[in-house]
Amino acid sequence: MTFISVLRIVAFWFPGRRNPMLVQLTCTLGQFGAILGAVPLVALLHRAGWTPAFLVAAALGATVLTMVVAAVRDTPHREHAAAPAPDLATVRRELAAAWAQPGTRLGLWTHFVTQFSGSVFALLWGYPFLVQGQGMSPTAAASLLTLMTLSGLLAGPLIAHLCARHPFRRSVLVLTVTAATAAIWAVVLAWPGRAPGWLLVVLVVVLAANGPGSAIGFDYARTFNPASRISSATGIVNVGGFAASIVLVLAVGVVLDLATPAGHAAPDLAAFRWAFAVQYVLWALGAVQVLRYRNAARRHLADLARDAAPVTPPAPAHRLA
Repeated sequence: MTFISVLRIVAFWFPGRRNPMLVQLTCTLGQFGAILGAVPLVALLHRAGWTPAFLVAAALGATVLTMVVAAVRDTPHREHAAAPAPDLATVRRELAAAWAQPGTRLGLWTHFVTQFSGSVFALLWGYPFLVQGQGMSPTAAASLLTLMTLSGLLAGPLIAHLCARHPFRRSVLVLTVTAATAAIWAVVLAWPGRAPGWLLVVLVVVLAANGPGSAIGFDYARTFNPASRISSATGIVNVGGFAASIVLVLAVGVVLDLATPAGHAAPDLAAFRWAFAVQYVLWALGAVQVLRYRNAARRHLADLARDAAPVTPPAPAHRLA
C-alpha cells in the first residue's frame, strides 16, 4: 500500500515525461533499502542479539515516518489537497471506470507477465534451487541473490530511460523482457547436468530486469487514466504480478512434492526442472493477454481520435501502446 501511495505522489509532483524515471528510482531505492536492511541488520543481529537489532530497525522506521509527516505533501495543488475523501460509492465507481479502460488491463497483464519469475526466485525458490538443485554453497547462492538485487539497481534507470525515450514502444520492451527471461530459463533448465557458474550469473542478471520491467505497467495506468483515478488504476495493475507470483510459488511447491523421488530428503535437479517449467504456462497466458489488450488500447485511442477530430485523419494508433 505504501508503494501505490508513493506512485500517486510522484504523479502529482512531477511532469509526465519524468514519471517513468522517478517510478524506477522509487523501485531502485526500495531495492537498495532491502540490501541495507539485510546486511547491516544481520550483522547487528549476530553482534547484539534480537532485541537491540529490532529496536534499531524500529527507531529507523519511526525516524523516516517523522520525516515524511514533516516534509512530504500529497500534492502541490491546493485544490487537490483540500478535496474531501471520497465515499465508498465513489471509490467503487472509480475502480469500475479504471477497470473498463483497456490501458489499465494492459498494465495489469504487463505487471503479471514480467514480475513473477524474478520475484519468486528472489523471495523463495531461488535459494533452494541454487543450493539443492545446482549444488552451490549457501554463501555462493546468497551472493548470486545479492548480485540480482544490485543488477536491478542498474536495470531500473535503463528501462525508465527507454520508456521515456520511446513511449510508443513500451509493449515491445515488455515482450523483450519476457522473452529474454523465458529464453535464459530454457537454457538453464535444458543444460545437461548442473549449470556452470557463468550461466547462473547470466540468469540472475536477466531476472533482475523483471522488477523494473513490471513497473512499465504503472506507466500504462498513468497515461491511460485521468489524474482522479490514477490510484485506482495503479492498484489494479499492482495485483497482476503478485497474483502470478502467488500462483507460481504454490505451483512450484506442488510440482516439487510430486517430482521428488521417494525417500529423498530434498528435491533433486530434475524435480526443480519440472517445477520451474510451470513458468511457461504463465508466460504464455500473460503474453497473449498483453497482445490482446495492447490491440484493445490501440482501438480505444483510435476511436477517441476520430471522435475528437472527425475531419482530420486519426493519429497512428498502432504506435501508442
